[in-house]
Amino acid sequence: MAKIKQFTISVENRPGTVAEIARTLGSAKVNILALLGTVQGAQGTTGTVELVVEDARRARKTLDAAGLTYKETTAEEHELPNKPGALAECLDKLAAKGVNLNSIHATAAKGGKKAVVVYTIAAEEKVAAA
Repeated sequence: MAKIKQFTISVENRPGTVAEIARTLGSAKVNILALLGTVQGAQGTTGTVELVVEDARRARKTLDAAGLTYKETTAEEHELPNKPGALAECLDKLAAKGVNLNSIHATAAKGGKKAVVVYTIAAEEKVAAA
């Protein structure tokens, strides 16, 4: 388990929004390790993009310079075996500790040996998850 920074960026839901964020970070040599985008609201006009990057300090500077609105939170990152049931096992352990997830995203490359899950929890629950 590793503590990492996750950036949640508020966005307008329109074509090219995520591409603009990726281009902005890429131009600043910020490598995106994980990304999740969702649409919100009844009209679907807004959304959020959750990012995990290699260099949080550089990402923060870049997002600030671009005038993007974001929230920075501490997240947990777990490497899991890339096999059926591994995610459920990990999540069952968290649930047994009473951990309630605020956000979660996971990924694995087809045929890869490892999967990665990234999640955030409420501040008052961080002690229980440790």
